[in-house]
Amino acid sequence: MSAIFELSGVTKNFGGVRAVSEMSFSIPEGELAGLMGPNGAGKTTIFNLVTGVYDPDEGSILFRGENLVPLKTFDIVHKGIARTFQNLRLFQRSSVLENVMTAAQQHVPYTFFEGMTHLGRWRSKESDIRKKSMELLERVGLADRANQAAGTLPYGHQRRLEIARALALDPKLLLLDEPAAGMNAEEVLSLNSLIRSIHTDFKLTILVIEHHMDLIMEICPHIVCMNFGAKIAEGTPDEIQNHPEVLKAYLGEEEEE
Repeated sequence: MSAIFELSGVTKNFGGVRAVSEMSFSIPEGELAGLMGPNGAGKTTIFNLVTGVYDPDEGSILFRGENLVPLKTFDIVHKGIARTFQNLRLFQRSSVLENVMTAAQQHVPYTFFEGMTHLGRWRSKESDIRKKSMELLERVGLADRANQAAGTLPYGHQRRLEIARALALDPKLLLLDEPAAGMNAEEVLSLNSLIRSIHTDFKLTILVIEHHMDLIMEICPHIVCMNFGAKIAEGTPDEIQNHPEVLKAYLGEEEEE
């Protein structure tokens, strides 16, 4: 299967600090892949490079054969890439439904005035946007909280809301940044099931960032491991968990002499 997404020789420096060093890997279309490593390894910087928050100093980032490097975030979203964030970025005072509708309406062509006044093309599409948003909330188990302020949701539910909002953008590639952060064991187990079902039902390519090894090992058949900004291993869960560089750098274990 051909790669839908490919990093080739990507490097990013911040002053004298090399955050990402010659990073290269690819993801076949339709795959559920994981990017793991200790805190500070450079994982979120990779997502920021992919989504146009930063431009790489070297290398290329290809999505469906097109180099994303010259594009801005808005254009990259319209190409079919959506993400969640390690630090939640919900509209805290808006309702759960409004958070999802805000994303869903990004593909509706209307003027700024129509968007502000909810007239014209926005009004004609509002019913469709609302229906789609409610279906996504149902999918992530939040339909019964549609009218609740997003900021009042339990933390694990806010994580689910971010996923619903990302799905509302109709992505082909979904980037999940530390989706299990702050969750308890029961919530993580439920999240695993949700990610798997979304991957299957929406026929998405998904790349998950996690420093929790158990989640990545449980759901991702293809894993890339990095440390200090560089790739140190790539393979199946069995290959990764037995790799000497992973044991040394990620788990803090030393190789036997």
